[in-house]
Amino acid sequence: MAADAAILILRVVLGLTMAAHGYNKFFGGGRIPGTAGWFESIGMKPGMFHARVAATTEITAGLGLALGLLTPVPAAGFVALMLVAAWTVHRANGFFIVKEGWEYNLILAVAAVAIAGTGAGRYSLDYVLFSGTGFYDYLHGWWGLAIAAVLGLAGGVGQLAIFFRPPVKS
Repeated sequence: MAADAAILILRVVLGLTMAAHGYNKFFGGGRIPGTAGWFESIGMKPGMFHARVAATTEITAGLGLALGLLTPVPAAGFVALMLVAAWTVHRANGFFIVKEGWEYNLILAVAAVAIAGTGAGRYSLDYVLFSGTGFYDYLHGWWGLAIAAVLGLAGGVGQLAIFFRPPVKS
């Protein structure tokens, strides 16, 4: 039971943190137009498309992980989001977050994949809706880990390959 409570705490904190980032893109300072301009400036074009996709994915992946609903899928969203962020924004700054490096991106992605591997626990919608079914086996363990990692990496690498065009520095 303590392990289920611990996973619940981790899921909720990680998930709501990610959802808050998406909410901020929609409703914070610059809203979607400001976020779109920023995406354009870092080479993710078209900016408006990426602003909407990123904000929506952050909210849905965050809430999905927090609720423990189809856990490997939102975990894959974390991986894709954090891979794109690390590559486009933080890579040149090195590892450490104090220098705006990719350390935070790594922690969020790996924590989400680890949750997909352990499973969302008894206090999750996965458990409530699917325990006792064969489908539940795909929502944790090696299947959960593989789905989160492979789907997330494919999504992030695919997005970078198709859309990322680094700005030319003058």
